[in-house]
Amino acid sequence: MLPLLCARFPAFAGPEADGKDAFTLEIRGKSIEVFTYRPKNFDGGRLIVVMHGMNRNARDYLDNAVTLGDRFGALIAAPAFDLGQFPVEAYQRGGVTRDSKPQPESEWTFRYVWDVVGEMRRREDRPGMECRLIGHSAGGQFLTRLAGFMPGDAVRIIAGNPGNLLFPTHDMPFQYGFGGLPEALAGDDALKSYLAAPLTLYLGLDDTGTANLDMTENAMRQGATRIERGRACFRMGEALAREKGWPFGWRLVEAPGVAHDSKALFAHPQAAEALFGGSSGALEPH
Repeated sequence: MLPLLCARFPAFAGPEADGKDAFTLEIRGKSIEVFTYRPKNFDGGRLIVVMHGMNRNARDYLDNAVTLGDRFGALIAAPAFDLGQFPVEAYQRGGVTRDSKPQPESEWTFRYVWDVVGEMRRREDRPGMECRLIGHSAGGQFLTRLAGFMPGDAVRIIAGNPGNLLFPTHDMPFQYGFGGLPEALAGDDALKSYLAAPLTLYLGLDDTGTANLDMTENAMRQGATRIERGRACFRMGEALAREKGWPFGWRLVEAPGVAHDSKALFAHPQAAEALFGGSSGALEPH
């Protein structure tokens, strides 16, 4: 049986409309408001889904991502995962565990991201529209776990300035690594899949502060700052892939002069490299 999925007005205005809009997706008992931006130069080719931080301020994230839409001719969607429906375990940790107990895939929050992507494609009547995901801070944390467990058909998954990450190791418990998860989620096949995922760690070089930073023991094992943690995660993934002879799909992109600021990270020239680098001709705006 297909899950119930419907939109509640105000509805998305459709392919002929430009500018900002919003709709609400009702699915599997959840209500997710989705803020959208359609630039005048959108040609139907690109979708960028933006994941908000710990303040759950999706509308602000849409505003910060307008520059990405205008620059790259991309449709922008910023879903709101409110705290009441999606507490920290469900958002930052993706719902993979609850009270430290692994949950079935049907309970993972990642599924709702792909519901949003599917709805945007349906509304555009473009089932093959390219999709990239970008998140900042808590949204970046969420996307490292999405890359590990449900990357879908994303062309690129960009985790910006995450405070902690999913390291490809069993030596740290989930959420920090794969420790404590069942074989199906943490065995070699799972790690190989994670390292092959199109994950980009997009880090502001000035993000060295500790405000709202996870300072727990396992987080500090990843590094003292966000930039240290991101670099360490990348190095570990790169080394493991080389050791095992596995494909490595990750990329590391750094933005000089950017601290813990989603607006600055999205507006930085390096955003082009984070979103489109490595794709032939992809740096050219549509």
